[in-house]
Amino acid sequence: MAEITALLVKALRDKSGVGMMDCKKALQETEGDMEAAIDWLRAKGLSKAAKKADRVAAEGVVAVATRVDGAGMTAAVIELNAETDFVARNDGFQAAARKIGAAALDVDGDVDALRASPFEGATVGDAVTALVATIGENMMLRRSARFSVSQGAIGAYVHGALAGAPDLGRIGVLVAVEGAGDQATLRELARNIALHAAATAPLSLSVDDLDPAAVDRERAIFTEQSIASGKPASVAEKMVEGRIRKFYEEAVLLKQAYVRDPAITIEGLVAQTAKDLGSPIKVVGFTRLALGEGVEKEASDFAAEVASMTGGN
Repeated sequence: MAEITALLVKALRDKSGVGMMDCKKALQETEGDMEAAIDWLRAKGLSKAAKKADRVAAEGVVAVATRVDGAGMTAAVIELNAETDFVARNDGFQAAARKIGAAALDVDGDVDALRASPFEGATVGDAVTALVATIGENMMLRRSARFSVSQGAIGAYVHGALAGAPDLGRIGVLVAVEGAGDQATLRELARNIALHAAATAPLSLSVDDLDPAAVDRERAIFTEQSIASGKPASVAEKMVEGRIRKFYEEAVLLKQAYVRDPAITIEGLVAQTAKDLGSPIKVVGFTRLALGEGVEKEASDFAAEVASMTGGN
């Protein structure tokens, strides 16, 4: 019997697209015979996953999970994609997303680390592969994020939540705040900010966090517009700076006008809550995952598809 080495397992995985644990089992069952192992995987229905890997998966769910850790909290959000919205309503798919979200609470945000993390006797990545074989669509654990605060709270908000599944939806937002005040009050503040961020899609938490390239691009556009207006250089320069400030107000979470009360900014909301609690509060991070964001979806001609199915009649 051939030795079942890590290299042999990897070679089978590269050929089949199936998870490491299933590849190892296949090689053990076939005494290290690569072709027989592939047939074994096919017989088990597992190699179907590889054939689906090139199909676009832009539907699915975003799942959030939270945990209170004494005076602090931990929260995670993951995006699990599938090809169709129909699968997003599959009980097995939803249960897997919820379990993976819970597993993400103990993995430091990196999606590759999450895929490789232990999960029900295998890994998260292996579980997704098995789900592909079971349900019959391409699936992908695409993104994950995690926050943890030792003192404070994390607010979670899901937009477009599925019926009966408030922790699963199309947009998931986490907002982490640090503070020594009442945790319930801090959590409500963080959730309100998360709800706001779901609606406004800020680019960064603070001005300092903004991508310099994004600021330079906006400045170049505003400068060109100011010059084209024919204003004197000194006036044009002031116009540019005014528009940059406006850009900050639109793109930076702390500078945005609060959607529930546009008279104050998010920064002002935090300051007011801190004053009410008599204790400092700091927003230390946020993340917003929107389902399918950035995935190129295949365009389809529905009329042409119908015609092809009916023979053009």
